Amino acid sequence: MAEYVFDLEVEQLQSARRRLDSMLAEWNGGGIRIGYPLPDSPEDSALDDTTGVPDSANEAIITNLAIRLAPSFGKTVNPSTKASAKSSFAVLMSRAAMPQEMQLPSGMPAGAGNKPQHTGSVFMPEPSDALAVGPDSPLILE
Repeated sequence: MAEYVFDLEVEQLQSARRRLDSMLAEWNGGGIRIGYPLPDSPEDSALDDTTGVPDSANEAIITNLAIRLAPSFGKTVNPSTKASAKSSFAVLMSRAAMPQEMQLPSGMPAGAGNKPQHTGSVFMPEPSDALAVGPDSPLILE
């Protein structure tokens, strides 16, 4: 890459940062939460802010952002970059995939290995109330 010169204007860098924020907000909405600090508005994002994302996410972020930015610079994306973006995104998806926790219904038999609870029932106990916070809501324990 030594023969390439990258003289970018501040506006171009800000535009790229907004595209990065947008891409990672889209990922966040899809359940891929990698610890990126999403700004409240596009104007709140600064070029010097640290991302705080894990190293394992860097390849997926860099290659997918390159695919999004290339047309605005009049460039075509190399097929190997597209392949790398696809495979690194798949790795990121597999790391982000977590089965949703759920409680077993009260009418379900506890099974042969479970000892009856203090009620003497051979069925699962009544499910407890779920927490009233969403995946993006803060949980404050006092």
